Amino acid sequence: MSDPSTTVAQLVVHCLEAEGVRYMFGIPGEENIRLVDATEGSSIRFVLVRHEQAASFMADIYGRLTGRAAVCTATLGPGAINLLLGVADANTDSTPLVAITAQVGLNRIYKESHQYVDLESMFRPVTKWAATMTTALAVPEMVRKAFDLAQRERPGAVYLAIPEDLEATAAPAGLAPLCCRPSHATAPDAGRVAAAADILRAARRPVILAGHGVARARASDKLRKLSEMLNIPVATTFMAKGVLPARHPNSLGVIGFMRHDYENFAFDAADVILSVGYELQEFAPSRINPARDKTIIHVHRFAEDIDAAYPVAVAVEADIDAALDALIATFEAMPAGPFSTDAKIRAILEAECSAGAANDAFPLVPQRIVADIRAALDDDDIVLADTGAIKMWMARLYPAQKPLTCLISNGLSTMAFSLPGAIAAKLACPGRKVLAVMGDGSFLMNSQEIETAVREKIPLVVLVWVDNAYGLIKWKMDLELKHHRDVDFGNPDFVKYAESFGAHGYAIERATDLLPVLRTALAGDGVSIIACPVDYSENIKLTDRLGELTIAL
Repeated sequence: MSDPSTTVAQLVVHCLEAEGVRYMFGIPGEENIRLVDATEGSSIRFVLVRHEQAASFMADIYGRLTGRAAVCTATLGPGAINLLLGVADANTDSTPLVAITAQVGLNRIYKESHQYVDLESMFRPVTKWAATMTTALAVPEMVRKAFDLAQRERPGAVYLAIPEDLEATAAPAGLAPLCCRPSHATAPDAGRVAAAADILRAARRPVILAGHGVARARASDKLRKLSEMLNIPVATTFMAKGVLPARHPNSLGVIGFMRHDYENFAFDAADVILSVGYELQEFAPSRINPARDKTIIHVHRFAEDIDAAYPVAVAVEADIDAALDALIATFEAMPAGPFSTDAKIRAILEAECSAGAANDAFPLVPQRIVADIRAALDDDDIVLADTGAIKMWMARLYPAQKPLTCLISNGLSTMAFSLPGAIAAKLACPGRKVLAVMGDGSFLMNSQEIETAVREKIPLVVLVWVDNAYGLIKWKMDLELKHHRDVDFGNPDFVKYAESFGAHGYAIERATDLLPVLRTALAGDGVSIIACPVDYSENIKLTDRLGELTIAL
């Protein structure tokens, strides 16, 4: 409860503590210094970053791993604008995040003035709620509402602006944080569960599409039980990797690369798609239902977005865990199937992985790098795969055995999230090894955060795939234009660059170097940067091969 000497900034921090916030990522500016200073002596650790964009990515990844909103903060104007990318990334990936920035004082917010930007309007399109505090009396209610909206299914980002003069004022006596309201579990409708079960019993070749919502709901065990009970194959989106272990015989891998990657053939042959926790921003449903002839069962906490290629026959809108429990109970009482899985698709994918693991070419082929990453990490360890050509290889081939162990930005597919995200991942899961996997293009966009990790003593490893180009764009140009231009660049000496921050630097000079260097770096207690040359000529070979499979399989 506030006393007459409590400022609004201190009251905000008290409210954040009541929400269970443990970390605030950001940069102090002239207009938010009191908020940053108010964390002193609190239970919140302020993590100073080197760019506000990195702060928003840290809050994004922390929220994805924990299900609890972390806070990123910045000053007004340019500082707030720099937060926008990570805030948008969190919102499009359905990740809880609360962004708090300064704003010009109430004494000049109504007119054109120095550093004033209408931040509320700017953040509104990429958040669930954006608002400006205009009175101290609103602080407890606005903070509680922000976290309630951010963490409620469907999770997302929320933005609050605090005018500079309000932050410094005394909070009225008696104001206190509001209690968190209990979550409201949503039970499945028995009639819809029965209708979904009837469709599955009548199916000839059903397939399960598992989305990010399964990972958020911690419903992986129930998904596996249903898949095993009916012997239905499971394909996941990029963000749902690991909700069914890659080594499980019913696992088809991930969907979302080309129109005809291996997993797509299971959908081509399917008559029923059981969609669990899938959201349209994860990838376009036209990729698996181009003829719009599949019968779709939608299982999620909320209704599906409208898309002509996603015509839902039955929607079970409920807690995913409870909905899967209800389906399992229905089939225990009246069995169906078992259906046949797609062993041929698994065999093709496993053959590609095995062939790459044995390839000693230098520069390294992507398949070899992915295989060595898998060999260096335990099932519980976390790898963050950045956006670019690297994302396609990691998403397709990295065998995730548990949910939320291979993190990918897919709703917005933004570059440069994985280095700052690795810092947050290590804070969220200190007992696990954390590896950021980045192209050289994305690495240099936020590489200044090496200093943050070193200063904060947060051990992690960054593996940079070096090809001196924006590899994904080169791939796209070569595919569609039959040539490329303006995608090549130079790089620093990555070993010296890492060492200049006080980190360890490694340069891979032969294929057999990578795995032992990864193991050494991951076993250390510092920050390590590994530069590994990659042969992206495999990109075109892959797309040619998948085109041939479209005809042959």
